[in-house]
Amino acid sequence: MPLRLRRRFRSSKVPSKIDGAFWVLKLLSTAMGEATSDFMVHRFNPELAVLGAGVVFVAVLWWQLSVPRFLITPYWTAVVMVSVFGTMCADVLHVRFGVPYVVSALAFGVALVVVFVTWSRVEHTLSIHSITTTRRELFYWGAVTVTFALGTAVGDLTAYTVGLGFLRSGILFAILFCLPVVGFVLLRLNAVAMFWTAYILTRPLGATFADYLGKSHEQGGLNWGPGNVSFMFSAVIVAIVALLVGHERRRLASRVRPVGRGTYH
Repeated sequence: MPLRLRRRFRSSKVPSKIDGAFWVLKLLSTAMGEATSDFMVHRFNPELAVLGAGVVFVAVLWWQLSVPRFLITPYWTAVVMVSVFGTMCADVLHVRFGVPYVVSALAFGVALVVVFVTWSRVEHTLSIHSITTTRRELFYWGAVTVTFALGTAVGDLTAYTVGLGFLRSGILFAILFCLPVVGFVLLRLNAVAMFWTAYILTRPLGATFADYLGKSHEQGGLNWGPGNVSFMFSAVIVAIVALLVGHERRRLASRVRPVGRGTYH
């Protein structure tokens, strides 16, 4: 199906309800992406691993872009693959090319600013409730991809370069993650700005705790292994998505009211 940038949808292509389930899945996907990236990059050829992840990422993103409305499964599958691919891009810069974390963090930070400024100037909004055209959806996924890469670099920066380690870095980002919530609920700060601030912070928050679980004792982790951590988080993500899909199906079925015996309107 050809991709039309001005294709318009009846409603936003991303979740309209930003609730606890959304943030839990977002954090789980960041942790899963970090563990999967560590497993792939350190056990296989990094360039080939990134290339393979990139192919799957493009295929899944095309699936998400092709559906005419928000659907739970393609959306969260795309988020998971963005997490894996974005993390691998940041990891390979350091592992394979020796780019310092501070440099990659600054580079991805600038890239994110460019995406947001361009998106705002072209569409005049950064609200996720306005993702009603293909062009806006492309801006959205571009921003999401860069936030994953940025968060990976920042999380590694605090853990390795600054020397906080994984657990203390995770606690730091957990505290920072609460600040946008306080800013929105108590101080009535801009909802769009607070959402994207929290969204960005979920990446290093989930990633540092995934590293804490998966890294060796010598590196300051619990030595569960990145493969095991990736499988664990993947299983929880699949279970939650399945529950959400089941709930959505029951909700839609409840809208169907019986008109007569054996018939439905």
